[in-house]
Amino acid sequence: MKIYVFGLREDEIEPLNQWKAANTDVDVDYTTEILTEETANLAKGADGVVAVQTQPYTRKALEIIHDLGISKFSVRNVGLDGFNFKDLNDFGFTLTYVPVYSPNAIAEHASFLVGRLLRRVPEFDKKFQSGNFKWFPTIGTEISGKTVGVIGTGHIGSVFARIMQFGYGANVIAYDIDPNPALENLGIYVDTLDELLEKSDIISIHTPLAPKDHHMLDADAINKMKNGVYLINCARGGLLDNQALIDGLNSGKIAGAGLDVLENENGIFQNEFNSVEDVDDEVFQNLAHRDNVIITPHTAFYTERAVHNMIFDSMNDNKLMISGKEPKNAVDTHK
Repeated sequence: MKIYVFGLREDEIEPLNQWKAANTDVDVDYTTEILTEETANLAKGADGVVAVQTQPYTRKALEIIHDLGISKFSVRNVGLDGFNFKDLNDFGFTLTYVPVYSPNAIAEHASFLVGRLLRRVPEFDKKFQSGNFKWFPTIGTEISGKTVGVIGTGHIGSVFARIMQFGYGANVIAYDIDPNPALENLGIYVDTLDELLEKSDIISIHTPLAPKDHHMLDADAINKMKNGVYLINCARGGLLDNQALIDGLNSGKIAGAGLDVLENENGIFQNEFNSVEDVDDEVFQNLAHRDNVIITPHTAFYTERAVHNMIFDSMNDNKLMISGKEPKNAVDTHK
């Protein structure tokens, strides 16, 4: 039995070696290159492939994998927007993913973004670097007593809601088309998304990017929000309309934004530039030079525990499929 791994990062080598040591009956090979038409043939001789990438999985690359006799495909992340499910079905692939690698990692990161924005940390950092150690006029506000709206209360959103309510003393409200039974006893759910938008001082979004949810937070949604609202997005960049965000920041409707994801992040995140100014993207430049916007390069998930779980869960499921057994996290590509 052989599994071929595409796009292996340096930080994934140790957990992969740990998995190999615990699964000596499996031959594992890998490349640091992502799966493309040019690299697909590297999987020759394998029974399954495991991959992760921000670039789309092209039909041609999948066709080459299929022609190699491989039908078991696992991704090491939760996002599936890089696939056209029709391609997977046409070539007879069985797909698994990792729906949960560390909800706490992302929820904690989102809470840090809230705290840094409300306490105006970027402004204090700039003052510190210039030798200005005076307090005034950079006065912050507290999370305690604020109404925090949580859109999406799955694994991550539910942890974030509890951090905000029990850790910081915020008044938490939530909206989800499928409420989480573990939170219903808290009485935090509102009936409509509009109600959440209208009542929240801080809004954090934690939903997948389904086609119907593209630009869920657009100009119309932002107009319904309180003046001076704070927005946090550690989910998917496409959930938030960049131009609507910029307009809201310009008008003061939005007091600040914490962004771990951007709709146009491919080609920016996971790359190294000589300086921020070298990033050739107008939206990024607009947002990156604001004191009331914090951008982190899709690192909310990035902890040792999360990376370990991404490797182990994806490799375990791929091995199960190759062995003819039911994987833990199968994806229904026929929906």
